[in-house]
Amino acid sequence: MPRNDQTRTKATNRPRQIFAYSGFVAGEHDPDEKFALTAHALTLTDVTSRPVRVCYVPTGVGDSPIAVEAKARQFRERRPDVQFSTLTLFPQPSHDPRRHLLEQDIVLVEGGSVVNLMAVWRAHGLPSVLADCWMNGVVLAGASAGSLCWHVGGPTDSFGDDLAAFTEGLGLLPFSNNVHDNLADQPRRRVFRDLITMGQLPSGYATEDGVGLHYIDTELNEAVATNTTAKAWFVEVGDGPSLCETEILPSVITRQ
Repeated sequence: MPRNDQTRTKATNRPRQIFAYSGFVAGEHDPDEKFALTAHALTLTDVTSRPVRVCYVPTGVGDSPIAVEAKARQFRERRPDVQFSTLTLFPQPSHDPRRHLLEQDIVLVEGGSVVNLMAVWRAHGLPSVLADCWMNGVVLAGASAGSLCWHVGGPTDSFGDDLAAFTEGLGLLPFSNNVHDNLADQPRRRVFRDLITMGQLPSGYATEDGVGLHYIDTELNEAVATNTTAKAWFVEVGDGPSLCETEILPSVITRQ
């Protein structure tokens, strides 16, 4: 699929929306805060007369049964009003991907390995399916690799311990993306900016843990966060070789 393909015909007046966010890396976090960004994604639909349909896609963690059960339990306990389903691709698709995903209100993509995620998606034709979902008003959402995948690319440790440029994202959003911009264990903040300076990644958005980016069409509509200290940044090459960073102060969302 051509990146940022604008030639598809919309079959609905619903806006094209993507909610891409940094989840929380290993550590102790308030369960309400951890779920807040997922809960915020549910508010982006226009559904009022029936349960919101959410399909969880855990390809990035190899369709781990543990991850699937944890996410299903989370929705059972916190949002029993949601019609929750899962699309797994190992050893074969659990649903017809096109039919099932186009019936959803939200596609929620798990984190993990963005490189492996995209390879498996391409093998099963999901790039065109997800583009059609986007064009038809299904909210595309996800954390970490589930954020990076909608963009052109960004830094990843999917290839090995050292961060490297990944440039094979879906490209629905014509930006690069860096998640966990404040991660202490990896130099993600520095590497992201170095890759943009060297021209290996296009200009793009960085999010600290707990920050989400809400796009309408291909423009950033709003940044939101689960706390008052988390930030986002737009990073681009300025005049000459200098790097230009624009700080984005997110709106703080209510934990649910």
